Amino acid sequence: MLNITHNEGQSARPADDTLTLPFELRQKGRLRAVSDGGMELGLFLERGRVLMAGDKLVSECGRVFEVRAGAEPVVTAHAPDWPAFARACYHLGNRHVTLEIGERWLRFAPDHVLEHLAEHLGLRLEREQAPFNPESGAYHGLGGHHHHDH
Repeated sequence: MLNITHNEGQSARPADDTLTLPFELRQKGRLRAVSDGGMELGLFLERGRVLMAGDKLVSECGRVFEVRAGAEPVVTAHAPDWPAFARACYHLGNRHVTLEIGERWLRFAPDHVLEHLAEHLGLRLEREQAPFNPESGAYHGLGGHHHHDH
């Protein structure tokens, strides 16, 4: 088993292999996995950082693995116009829902309450298997704290 100990983020370094994981597993810093090429891997990464599609992971021996977002059950909600899209973002965001945001569409994990809300807001729902790449949050990359101007 190869130990993965470093995440280079969206590095331009070419990958030796790929690692496809659903969002739930991309949130973990410690796990055992099998690369798409069949290599057994142990991930020992910084906790609290979500693996993003395209991140390059480096093993102790220098092999590079590119992260891919695996297809999983999701709901993609399509807005008919920008005001409906903005309302849906506001109301779902107000519930701290993990969302992937696209051009007048939102994607979230299946949840009948959220699906009902999205339909009530005028969005057309599509239940599908697709990669899930939600937003990382407003303070991602700011060192774990935010700034106030005084």
